[in-house]
Amino acid sequence: MARPHAAALLEDAYTERKAGLLRSRGWVTRIVPSTGYGSTSQLRVFGRVIFTRGRPEDEPEEPTYAARLRAVELETRGWRAFVATPAMEEPVTVRVNERLVTTRTDRGGFVDLVIRGHGLTPGWHHVYLSSPRAETIDVPVLVVGSQVTHGIISDIDDTVLSTSLPRPMIAAWNTFLRSEGARRPVPGMATMYRELLASQPGAPVVYLSTGAWNTAPQLTRFLRRNGYPAGPMLLTDWGPTNTGWFRSGQEHKRAQLHRLARELPNVRWLLVGDDGQHDPRLYTDFATRRPDRVRGIAIRELSAGEQVLSHVIPVATDDIAPAPTEQLEVPVVRAADGYDLRRRVQGLWDEAPRARTLGEYASTVVTDVDDPPDYLVEGPDER
Repeated sequence: MARPHAAALLEDAYTERKAGLLRSRGWVTRIVPSTGYGSTSQLRVFGRVIFTRGRPEDEPEEPTYAARLRAVELETRGWRAFVATPAMEEPVTVRVNERLVTTRTDRGGFVDLVIRGHGLTPGWHHVYLSSPRAETIDVPVLVVGSQVTHGIISDIDDTVLSTSLPRPMIAAWNTFLRSEGARRPVPGMATMYRELLASQPGAPVVYLSTGAWNTAPQLTRFLRRNGYPAGPMLLTDWGPTNTGWFRSGQEHKRAQLHRLARELPNVRWLLVGDDGQHDPRLYTDFATRRPDRVRGIAIRELSAGEQVLSHVIPVATDDIAPAPTEQLEVPVVRAADGYDLRRRVQGLWDEAPRARTLGEYASTVVTDVDDPPDYLVEGPDER
């Protein structure tokens, strides 16, 4: 195995030293939950373990679940989420019904665990995460049934939430200082998602972003407060990795798209993004490789002012380097907000799945097995 990148070694050394100091001062750990998902055959569970002050003497021995959640919210608001010390290599036990599965956190304190043969039926459930120095907390998971054929994969930044990324000062202000209650939702997007899912009650919505895992609790509260359907979030790590100073956001999105296609093979996805970053090209590449997994692509068009805030110039990124959407087998629609997009996606959302021919199936299998892209080859976690 290759030696980890120097940046990762430095970060790990700092984290270990800080964690040792906090332990010596009586700090314990807390589990931060994040919504998971899966099929009837396997489940993907998320969580994070961070250090926290010990319980005050006047606090009840057994605080209520609501109190524990309030404590998690206080420790994951704004800048606190980025200065929290992760518990590296911390043992964690996941309980699914009566089954116990043990694992350890990674170098960022995160848990990303796949559990096979979980025995849960389609729908929403709770699994339980526990750790020796932390209180047990339950985590919501969505099990997608094998008969479900509809699903939504949604970007977050400038698609459901106006963030003005990646301009550094605005991004820092939005992320570190402003509360999720002060941030602005994109008009009509929550309404569109709710109405689409109302006609397909079992359909999942997955929020895919290059944002940091640290912001997951804030984003969850923002989505809930603004009426977005509940769903798992697939985020990434902004810090150093075992291979470099930063993780590639585009590769993260690309890898997660293909992973969802493998894990939920019956679902044809509506891919929703914006033209301020790289969504049109990423979605085009994915739809070209796996047209049978895509129901359609919906792109929110940013205004000229939003484009300037996003990447300095007042034109969309795919106007500079066009994604060949006109060559796709799947439909592509564009509009300025969710209200207009809703009218445009209705037809492709209601469309029945197209049956694959034997030749198409054989071709896809050969491509996936014999010549997989680098991001489809599963390997050790690089955090």
